[in-house]
Amino acid sequence: MTQEELDALMNGDMDLDEEIEPAITMESIEEITDDEEDDDSNDAPMEFDPETYRVSATHGWPPPPPTDDNKMVHQLDDVTKESEQKASEIFDLIEDISNDLGDGEKQLKALNLILKSNIELFETLRLKFPHVSVFETQLEKNKDGLVKTGKVMDILQNGGDTIMNVMDIMQYQDIHRQKIERVINVMRALSTYMNHLFSGKIDDAKRVGSATHLPGDTSTEDIVNSEDIEALLASFGQK
Repeated sequence: MTQEELDALMNGDMDLDEEIEPAITMESIEEITDDEEDDDSNDAPMEFDPETYRVSATHGWPPPPPTDDNKMVHQLDDVTKESEQKASEIFDLIEDISNDLGDGEKQLKALNLILKSNIELFETLRLKFPHVSVFETQLEKNKDGLVKTGKVMDILQNGGDTIMNVMDIMQYQDIHRQKIERVINVMRALSTYMNHLFSGKIDDAKRVGSATHLPGDTSTEDIVNSEDIEALLASFGQK
């Protein structure tokens, strides 16, 4: 039974014996109740726990609750803060590695000087004592050691160049942070603008509640539930 039918009944425009008895039966009341339960199950908003809710592109309504995990500016602020902190830690580690590589190069240069000095010594000894084979053997070993230290020096220098390239690439992290901060500033400016745009002179607590049904509404056309019908029937029985 719609609101219009109830209004006609209360105004006497409908015949109670002809209209009400066939229209209102226990079966019809049960059907109305079942329909309302089905409508509630279909139209009711999705139930969720704000503590366990996770944003997903496949989920529709309701929108995510305004918890700290879902506040966009709050999350972006955390991203910029944490990324800047982690980037600073990475730069410190890279600097330590670069210093270690530099110290390694200094040690190798000192070792090269020792090897070169040994080579000169054993060359002199080999010439003066050609029959002593140990001088020839030690000379070859020092020459081989000098070649190997040269290869290690190349590795250390390449590592230093790679470290410099990494530091250059890490500079883009700061650029990304600045871009995120720009997005944050735009979002905050839009939020402030929208707050001013929708501001009113009356406090929301003092506003009149919205009507449940207005002429032309389709989703709230049938606003009579089983409890209203039972109350109406009870009032008829009291007359």
